[in-house]
Amino acid sequence: MSNESSCGCGGCGSNSNEGLTITAKPSEETMNQNNITLKIDGMTCSHCVSSVTEELNEVPGVSNVEIILAAGGTSTAVITTNSAIENSVLEAAVTEAGYTLISASV
Repeated sequence: MSNESSCGCGGCGSNSNEGLTITAKPSEETMNQNNITLKIDGMTCSHCVSSVTEELNEVPGVSNVEIILAAGGTSTAVITTNSAIENSVLEAAVTEAGYTLISASV
C-alpha cells in the first residue's frame, strides 16, 4: 500500500472531506477582534486544512482559524485577529503551507 495520498499532499490519503470545517483554537472574547475572510486554492483534504491552519496560527495577532474545505475548488478560511495584519503576511503563511491565496477581505 502506498503512503501517497490521492490528493498529492502526503497526508490522509483521501479527498472525500468536502465541507470539512476545522477550528484550531477557541475564540477569545476581546473588544478589538476582526474577521478576515481568505479564499484559498488547492486544498483537497483534512491534511491540507491542517497545514494551512497551522501556518495561519503562527501569524502574530491571529487568535482563531476556521476553514471550510471545498475540495478541488476554492476553500474559505475565516481568521479572527486582535490586531491589524497585512495581506502579504497572510499570503506568505498560505504559500508556506503550499497553497495559493486568491483573495483576502475584512
